[in-house]
Amino acid sequence: MNKEIRTRFAPSPTGIMHIGNIRTALLNLLFTRQKSGTFVLRIEDTDPARMFDPGAKKIISDLKWLSLNFDEGPDIGGPYAPYFQSERMPIYNEKLKELQKLGGTYRCFCSEEELEKKRTRQIAMKKPPRYEKTCLHLSQKEIDQNLADGKSFIWRMNLDPSKSVTIKDLAKGMVKFELENFTDFPLTRKDGTFTFMFANFVDDMTMKISHVFRGEDHLSNTAGQAALFEAFNVPLPTFWHMPMICNTEGKKLSKRDFGFSLDDLKNTGFLPEAINNYLAIIGGSFVEEIMSQEDLIKTLNFEHVGSTNRVSYDVEKLKWINHKWIDRYPKEKLEKLCRPFLEKQYPAAKQISEERLSGIIQLIKSDLVVLSDIVKVLSFLFEKPTNINVKIAEQISEENLRTIKEIVNSNLNLLSAPHEFIEKLKITAKEKNIGLKNLFIFLRIALTGEPKGPGIAELVEILGETEAKSRIQS
Repeated sequence: MNKEIRTRFAPSPTGIMHIGNIRTALLNLLFTRQKSGTFVLRIEDTDPARMFDPGAKKIISDLKWLSLNFDEGPDIGGPYAPYFQSERMPIYNEKLKELQKLGGTYRCFCSEEELEKKRTRQIAMKKPPRYEKTCLHLSQKEIDQNLADGKSFIWRMNLDPSKSVTIKDLAKGMVKFELENFTDFPLTRKDGTFTFMFANFVDDMTMKISHVFRGEDHLSNTAGQAALFEAFNVPLPTFWHMPMICNTEGKKLSKRDFGFSLDDLKNTGFLPEAINNYLAIIGGSFVEEIMSQEDLIKTLNFEHVGSTNRVSYDVEKLKWINHKWIDRYPKEKLEKLCRPFLEKQYPAAKQISEERLSGIIQLIKSDLVVLSDIVKVLSFLFEKPTNINVKIAEQISEENLRTIKEIVNSNLNLLSAPHEFIEKLKITAKEKNIGLKNLFIFLRIALTGEPKGPGIAELVEILGETEAKSRIQS
């Protein structure tokens, strides 16, 4: 492995895995594999009150399902363990002490009420809300008195407003931040725990992360973290603040949007390869769009990434890609994935052998966009069609219907060879001047109750000669 290239995916176990998380993990992984580097999973679990996924078991399970395999992290360890932030408190304390010696921090005794009053006043005066360095100017005597009185405090970063910091971003190039535009952000909370800003920086520094790929919404954090890197005289990682994923209306994707969560997609029957494929190419232009993880590693060009701030999440495009991946799947694997959807709706499906169901799925898989479509597509196999004559009368004139029935009845003896049966019907229909469309609509409604669906020969093969003949005759 290339020891110089180290990337990380650092989710918080406070909510469900959503496509923004997945895309961040995916692009970090693809870049790392392309550069023969090391991909790290780090869990930011310092907010126990909002803990959704203790031990990050679901995060790890979801990553494995997506084949986004990390090289270092929980369960497998690595040279920079532990990989849970909740277990790294001694490291944060040590680095805070180092920063204090460097003069880069100070105690802030301001209460939440005081801070809110100042913030309200600044907004009223049309000034950007910013901490005014009030406690930086406290004398040692005042500090000692506050401590003696048991007054709670936090540690703040002491930014020099006369300085600037510059980062390298893959999309934006060199980005300069004037520190006069940023506030002295908190490094700790009043309970002694550490903020995201500080813990995230310490982890990236001590784990020697070389590249940080994350969402555009983290760009405002980067100035403060860059200032911390400079305070410790440590080289900054290269950043890529990736475009935010929006819905088709241009709004930030939310829980209300279908496909926001990975569970939405899994439960509907999207394949992991399709999800990765789509999220890797979203917002880009590719000659060949259906690509495996190996193809994506070879194809993606991280030297020239787009500078747009947002990309549109198109579920219809994801469905198209999923349909293409269903077509690529081996029949045995497809049978195992489709079966649970079918058995949940139709318990009788448990009686169908693997071999038979596998064969049936091969006949109708062109109608599957997502795996759950198997329920609708094969409903005719478990439910006999109703109101057949009414439905047929709505589609075909009485005169044509009489002729069609004659044609079908005269050839029913060929039903044991479905393709031969269809060919003979075509010849007879042409002789009697009956359109094939009406003929096939009649047969499809007779067999399934619907005018559209799989081919007639395929339907006969699925139902079997006896059942197919019974439905046509009735």
